[in-house]
Amino acid sequence: MKPFHSYQNPSLAVDLVVFGYHENTLSVLLLNRKEEPFKDQWVLPGAFVQMQETFQDSCSRVLQTKLGMDKLYLEQLYTFDAPERDPRGRAIAVAYYALVNPSKFEIVAGTMANDVQWFDIHKIPALGFDHKEIFTTACQRLRSKILYFPVGFELLNDLFTMTELHELYECILGISIDRRNFRRKILDAEFIINTGKKREGLQNRHPELYKFNQKLKQNNFQLNI
Repeated sequence: MKPFHSYQNPSLAVDLVVFGYHENTLSVLLLNRKEEPFKDQWVLPGAFVQMQETFQDSCSRVLQTKLGMDKLYLEQLYTFDAPERDPRGRAIAVAYYALVNPSKFEIVAGTMANDVQWFDIHKIPALGFDHKEIFTTACQRLRSKILYFPVGFELLNDLFTMTELHELYECILGISIDRRNFRRKILDAEFIINTGKKREGLQNRHPELYKFNQKLKQNNFQLNI
């Protein structure tokens, strides 16, 4: 058996798919690279993992230094290990997806990027590396998970109307959902709590305001549509 130090070690990286929701549009945050490879092209934010870091540490560093944000909902997505995925050499990427309400943050491009922008997920530019595959995988995961776990609330304001929640689900899933059936299932699942407050300033109507049930642990919710 070879000694440990004689094995070649691939580089390890994290790549982040940061989703945002604003004005009934689901978007993804992309960076425009300053350096080769893929100079002046759009990519997902990411970084190589440093020796003293956990994956979560690396994600936090990327969010803070490259995007100007932190403390987001983060979930590990998948490991991408195609040998030729990075032209600089053998690199394995552990991908995460994050959910953010864009109104709560002012995005800032770090020193490694020309620019950082939100793109409608249906209108993204060509992406460098294998980031289109990572992005597609993240979209599939989000659409699947929102049907059985309340991840979508990270994309809304702390207080929201039933209509706003319904529109969020329709936007992410890309389909029309019966309003009455949706309302019944969401309320039966105890995902949300009626605050007793109403949205003011809307002509001729004052819809009720809800909030996410923070004490929700686990249930058998399944949004069959």
